[in-house]
Parts: sequence; structure tokens; C-alpha cells
Amino acid sequence: MAEYHIYGIGAALVDTEIEVNDHNLAELNIDKGVMTLVDEQRQQEIIEHLSDHLVASKRASGGSAANTIIAASYFGAKAFYSCKVANDSNGDFYLQDLNNAGVTYHQELKRENGVTGKCLVMITPDAERTMNTFLGASESVSSRELHPDAIASSQYAYLEGYLVSSESGRAAAIDLRRQAEANGVKTALSLSDPAMVEFFHDGLKEMLGDGVDLLFCNRAEALGFTRTQTLDEAVAALKDIAKTFAITLGAEGALIVNGENAWNINPHQVEAIDTNGAGDMFAGAFIYAITHGYSCEQAGQLASRASAQVVSQFGPRLRPEQHQEILQEVLG
Repeated sequence: MAEYHIYGIGAALVDTEIEVNDHNLAELNIDKGVMTLVDEQRQQEIIEHLSDHLVASKRASGGSAANTIIAASYFGAKAFYSCKVANDSNGDFYLQDLNNAGVTYHQELKRENGVTGKCLVMITPDAERTMNTFLGASESVSSRELHPDAIASSQYAYLEGYLVSSESGRAAAIDLRRQAEANGVKTALSLSDPAMVEFFHDGLKEMLGDGVDLLFCNRAEALGFTRTQTLDEAVAALKDIAKTFAITLGAEGALIVNGENAWNINPHQVEAIDTNGAGDMFAGAFIYAITHGYSCEQAGQLASRASAQVVSQFGPRLRPEQHQEILQEVLG
């Protein structure tokens, strides 16, 4: 029997959220709605320019796959996360946050001097999230951070699409997929961001190899990756890439496809104020459900409800107690 329901690898980033408007983004020449990699100096310039916009919220440990793994853990999954943090205060904070969420990590690894990754999350009034990320230590995450025993004793290995932007990170993701396949562990990948799909298409194809068991994306990523014009065309193309896939459709809900079976998952009407982490939460809730005996349709319903809750509040994650409340509401 598998020791872990989900094993993930991804960036370790400490998030700072800032409320901005479209004028602020234009003024700073920031591309809206995507993740852009920046150096530490550029990130600091933006923070100083927007210093009066800081949201009065606690710093949060983030990174796309981390949000997914932590969500799955709070729902009740046993989870393991591979990442790289520096030997600094943000690194201490990050690992403690994983620990608090019940997520296991590679404790034997020696932390190097440097800077733990930081993500500046800018939220506009339309609830869109725009991210400027300084990867710091995460830029050199590699196969060294993998834990082969934990991989072999997991049900799913989860790859974060953002890793494609780092040469060592992409290699580590491919290594994880190969180790998972060799041990009969199912594979899952998130396309992560329209910018990753646009600028790193070939690298993502390499990460996917001959295909994965489970794929997560939104409409823009589905169309961009398959280079199609309509959702129906994208669905047909994705069937060659993943046995099961979920396409999130924002206020229209989601589409889950498993072979020839498809389910339209109804949206939950909420007032969206911050879309940061919505896709990550969807993936975490979905994987929790399918590793705990629920159907793809039920998994989609839980994921839709949980991600709707995330966008109705600030931050990429739910409060710990909200997971069980949503679980009880949707699945009883």
C-alpha cells in the first residue's frame, strides 16, 4: 500500500500580495495575468513603487505545486513535497509552513546560503492575479531534491509546469516522471500558466513524455498548448496527452474528461476578489478525491467548490478548517 497519496515537486516561494489597478501595471510595464520571472532588484523596485498598496495579510508560503500539495494534505491526503529553500528566515518560515500543513519533505538535505524564492502577487479589481517571481534558491531545484523512496511509495507524482523555466527544474520534473513510471506510480502535471505554454512549449512536451495519467489546465493553457482555436479541438488533442484531464473554465465551471467520458462541472457563484491559487486548489482537491475513492465527477465537484472559495478571499490557500467544511458540504 502506498505511503503517500501525492508526491510533488515545484518552486518554494514566499508570497507577498499587493492590491493594484491596471494603471499601476501599465506604469510599471508589467504584463497582466501571467507569471513573469524577474531578478531580486526588479522585484524590490516594484515593491517600493507600490509600498502604499501592501495588503495587510500575513506572508504566505506559495509556489503552484506547494499550494496543491498543501491543499491535498489539509483535505486529508498524505503528501510529500520536494523543493529548495535557502538557509534564511524565509526558508525557515517556508519549511515550518509545510510542517504545519502535515506535508513531509526531504529533511536530510543541507540548505545552502542564499535567498529563498519570493513571489510578488498583484491583484487587480477584476480579481486577476499577476505575478512577478524571483526564484532565488528555487531556480536551482534539481534531481538532488528528489526522494526516490517516497516517489516509489506514492499513488501520484505531481509536476508543476512552472519548472519548465529552469533547466535543472525541468530535468528534475522529467526525472520524477520517469521514476514514477518505473515504479507504477501515476503521473499528473499542471500546465501552470499561459506564459509557460507560450514560451516553453517544447520543454513542457518534454516534461509530458509519452503522456501523463492526469493533466490540469485552464482554457487559455489548453488552447495555447494544443495550438487550437476551440475548446472542442483542444479536448480532442489533449486526449492524446493525458488519460484524464481537467480544464477549468472560470465562472463557467470546469470540464473533466476521462477517455470517452466527459463531465461538465457546474460553477459556484461567488464574488471573486483574488484568483491567485484557484487552479492550484482545484488540482489539490481533485487529487485528494480520486485517491480517496471518489469518482472523477465527484472530484470535479469538490475541486470546483474549493477553488470558488479560494477566489472569494485573499491569498492562494484556504484556512485549514475550511477544507473539512467544504468536504462535508460537497461529499458528505
